[in-house]
Amino acid sequence: MTAPRQGTFVAFSSRDFRLLWGGQTVSFVGDAAFIVALGWRVTDLTGKASSLGFVLALESLAMLVTLLWGGVLADRHSRRLLMIGSDLARACVIATFFALEVTGHVSLTAILVLATLFGLADGFFQPAFQGIVPLVVEQPMLASANSWLGVARNGAAIVGPGISAALYHTSGPSLVWAIDGASFVVSAAALWLARPRAFEPGPPLGLRRELGEGLRYVLSEPWMWTGIAAATVILMLAMAPFAALLPRIVQAHYHRGVGSYGAIFSAMAAGMVVGSLLWARWHPARFRVIVCFAAFGINDVGIIALALSPWYPVALAAAAWRGLWIGVGISAWTTLMSELVPERLLSRASSIDFFGSIGLTPVGYVLAGAIATVVAPTTILAIGGALGACLWFAPLTWRRVRLRA
Repeated sequence: MTAPRQGTFVAFSSRDFRLLWGGQTVSFVGDAAFIVALGWRVTDLTGKASSLGFVLALESLAMLVTLLWGGVLADRHSRRLLMIGSDLARACVIATFFALEVTGHVSLTAILVLATLFGLADGFFQPAFQGIVPLVVEQPMLASANSWLGVARNGAAIVGPGISAALYHTSGPSLVWAIDGASFVVSAAALWLARPRAFEPGPPLGLRRELGEGLRYVLSEPWMWTGIAAATVILMLAMAPFAALLPRIVQAHYHRGVGSYGAIFSAMAAGMVVGSLLWARWHPARFRVIVCFAAFGINDVGIIALALSPWYPVALAAAAWRGLWIGVGISAWTTLMSELVPERLLSRASSIDFFGSIGLTPVGYVLAGAIATVVAPTTILAIGGALGACLWFAPLTWRRVRLRA
């Protein structure tokens, strides 16, 4: 029988985790509302399937610029203060977006500039966020903590698109921008009140040598570097086209509007909530790497179904299927990272994970938009999903990967 200390809700016994979780839940809702409104706003503004891909690619590239530096800083300095600074910087970017919208000066150029600034700030947040979780809960609570952060993220993705679709339809996108900007301020305030445990950083070696230390650790763990390598290719082939082309597919393939576009995100998020809760309840002691990689592979079958089905209800079911397995896979991966990576290296390892995983995603956004001018977006998604479903199982052929944890 599972020990009480490993219970589903055990992470909430920590005050600092409650603050982290509460602030991030509000921020996740703002982000989920924002991304849906942004996709529809860019598509409305330009009328081109490729435009959103360029915006997302530029944001991702900007995040890559600061991501590795952010990992080094988060292993050397206060992760909490880095997160607060990033939150406030992103709030300023969204406030500028809001001001441009209400004054009627929004253009694709302005969106591209703001996406770049947002990505630069985001690169400092993500490694610190991954590294702060073990500082607000004890090690036996990590599965619960990572799962409930997944629930917050994915639950917000159910609520956020609905809020976005309703506000966009009734009053336009400006109120969505205001909500997202305010959510970053709430997140920063919650982090200001938190008091995460201090950790002992390694000796200062300089940016390059400290980053090299993190990279050597990642390369010494086959389960980690093969997972990152697989994600690098698969996110380019499957996830990037899905994100960039979904608005056009909803419009042209299913002949529906922004509400139906948001509903697909909500269905996927609902599945992710279930998957995250399933991991919080289950989190097996063995074969966790197998579960993690297999879950990611199975999720991509949902992309194929969504792309090939002529029926919108099937697309909703496929999105929920995707979400279920993504929820399991992400919760498993973040728990493995938190448990297996030394604390003083965790933010650097996380930054390398992010950098490697999304390294080719900007290329995927651009290629998806360009190829969609000559190939049907549904065909692009179906091929990408099929390749992703196969490639996730490739690392599991290596015994050292399968049996690591």
